[in-house]
Amino acid sequence: MPFLCANSFASFVESAVSTQCSRFGRAAHAQIIKTLDNPLPYYIYNHLVNMYSKLDLPKSAQLVLSLTPNRSVVTWTALIAGSVQNGRFISALFHFSNMRRDSIQPNDFTFPCAFKASSLLRSPLAGKQLHALAVKAGQIADVFVGCSAFDMYSKTGLIYEARKMFDEMPERNIATWNAYLSNSVLEGRYEDALTAFLEFRHEGWEPNSITFCAFLNACAGASNLRLGRQLHGFVLQSGFEADVSVANGLIDFYGKCHQVGCSEIIFSGISKPNDVSWCSMVASYVQNGEEEKACLVFLRARKEGIEHTDFMVSSVISACAGLSGLEVGRGVHALSVKACAEGDIFVGSALIDMYGKCGSIEDAERAFDEMPERDLISWNAMIGGYAHQGRADMAVALFEEMTYGSHRVAPNYVTFVCVLSACSRDGSVNMGMEIFESMRGRYGIEPGAEHYACVVDMLGRAGMVEQAYQFIKKMPIRPTVSVWRALLGACKMFGNPELGKVAADNLFELDPLDSGNHVLLSNMFAAAGRWEESTLVRKEMKDVGIKRRAGCSWITAGNAVHVFQAKDTSHERNSEIQAMLAKLRTEMKAAGYIPDTKFALFDLEE
Repeated sequence: MPFLCANSFASFVESAVSTQCSRFGRAAHAQIIKTLDNPLPYYIYNHLVNMYSKLDLPKSAQLVLSLTPNRSVVTWTALIAGSVQNGRFISALFHFSNMRRDSIQPNDFTFPCAFKASSLLRSPLAGKQLHALAVKAGQIADVFVGCSAFDMYSKTGLIYEARKMFDEMPERNIATWNAYLSNSVLEGRYEDALTAFLEFRHEGWEPNSITFCAFLNACAGASNLRLGRQLHGFVLQSGFEADVSVANGLIDFYGKCHQVGCSEIIFSGISKPNDVSWCSMVASYVQNGEEEKACLVFLRARKEGIEHTDFMVSSVISACAGLSGLEVGRGVHALSVKACAEGDIFVGSALIDMYGKCGSIEDAERAFDEMPERDLISWNAMIGGYAHQGRADMAVALFEEMTYGSHRVAPNYVTFVCVLSACSRDGSVNMGMEIFESMRGRYGIEPGAEHYACVVDMLGRAGMVEQAYQFIKKMPIRPTVSVWRALLGACKMFGNPELGKVAADNLFELDPLDSGNHVLLSNMFAAAGRWEESTLVRKEMKDVGIKRRAGCSWITAGNAVHVFQAKDTSHERNSEIQAMLAKLRTEMKAAGYIPDTKFALFDLEE
C-alpha cells in the first residue's frame, strides 16, 4: 500500500488501541515496516510503544522502545502509562527510573502515572521520592501533578501529608476536590468530606456526577439523612437527576439510611438502569431486611439480561441467608460457579455465611476450604456459622487457628461477637469469660455493647441470672436494649420475675414502643402464675397503643414458600394440616408425652 502516508498508519495504530485488537495492531506494524523507510518518523515510534504497552504486550513495547533512535519523554510516558493501566506498577516505576538514566526529564503527564503506580503499590517511600523530583523539576505546581501527589499520600495512609499537599496547592480543579472527597470517604472521615464539600461550594465550584456520588457516600457513612436529602434537592435543581451514576448513588444513600421506599422511587425513575443500579437496589433491600424483595429484584435483573456482578451475587446470597433459603442459595451458588465468580473473596464469604445460617455447616466448611484466599471476613463468617449451630468447640478451634496458626490473622470486633455468641449457645461459660477477658488485654480491642450482651446471654442461659445482673451493674458503658433483653429472657426461662421486672423497666425506658419487650414481661408473669400483673402489662400496651405484630413462620416445599401466622386458617390445605396436627397430638398422647407449658407463650386476649 505505497499510497498510504505515515499519518494514516498512525491512525491505524490508534484504532488498534481503541478496539483492543492486538492482531490488527501487529498487522499495521508489519505494513509500516514494509512500506515506510527507516528511520521511521518519531511519532510512529511513539504510537507503536503506546499501542503495545496499552494492549499489555510489554516485551514488544520495550523492543520498539529500544529501536527508537531519539527517545523522548512522550515515548517513555507511553510505556509507563500502559504499564500502570495494565497493573504492572513495579515495571512502571522501573521504566520511570530508566527514563531518568536516559537523561529524559518527566513532564506533567509522566508524574501522574508514576504517582498512581506508587499509590497502588502502597509505597509511600517511592511516592515521597517522586514528590521531591516533581518539586525539583518545578512540576508540582501543575494542577494534575499536585492532584496525583495528593491522591498518592491519601491512598498510602499519610493523611497529614495529604492534607498539607492539598492546602499548599496553588491551583485546584474539580478533579482535585473530587479526589479529596473520595479519599476522605474511603478512609472513613465522613465529617471531613462533608465539611470539604461546603468549602468547595463556598469557593464557587459546581459539582459534577463524581462530586455528587462522593458526597452521597459521605452522607450515608455519617448516617446524615437530612444533609443527604438537601443534596438530593440540589441534584434536582442542577439537572443531574437523569444521570445514572448519581441516581445509583441516591439509591445506595437512601438504602443505607433505612429509607428503602425512597430507593425504590429513585430506581423506578431510571429510564435505563445499568448493572450498578440493579446491584444498588438489591443491596438496599438486603440492608433493610427486605430479603424476599432483594431476591425478586435479582430475578428481574436476570430476565432483563443484566450481567450479574460479584457484588450482586454476594448481595443476593446474603438475602438467601436472611431468609434461611437454602435451596435458593444453592441455586445462586450454581450461578456464581457458572459465572466463575465463586473464587471472588466476597462471594466466597457470603456463601460461607449463607450455608452457616441455613444450618448446612458441611457446605459452609466446603466453601471455606475451597476459597483460593481468605480475609478476616471469611474467617468471621465461618466462626459465625459454628456459632449459629452452637458449636463453641469448633468456633474456638477455628479462632485459635486463625490467630495462632500459620495464618496469623488479627481478630476484630466482629470476630469476638461470633466467638462469644458460640460460647453462649453452647453454655461454655468458662471458655467464654476467658475469651472476653482476653479482648482488652491480649488483643487491645475494647468490648462493646454486643460483647456485653453476649456475656449476659451466656450467663443467663447457664442459669446464672444474678451473676448476669451483677455483670451488667459493673459495665463501663450504659447497658443497651440487647443487654437488658438478654437478662429478661433469662429471668423468664429460670423464673425470676423480680429481676425480670428490673430488666423490663430499663427496656421500656430505652425502647418504650417495642411490643416484644411487653409480651415477654407479660408471659414471664403468666408463667410464674402472677396473672394480675400479666394482665396489667397487656392493658398498658393497649392503653399506650402498642400493637403486637403477628409472628410468622414459613417452609419451602415443592418450589413454593408457604407462610403461616398464629391461628392462621387461610392456607389452601388448612383442613389437611389440621387433620395431621390432630393425628400427631393423639399419637403423642398415646406415647405418654406430657407437654411442658412453662416456656409457652400465653395469649391473654382469648
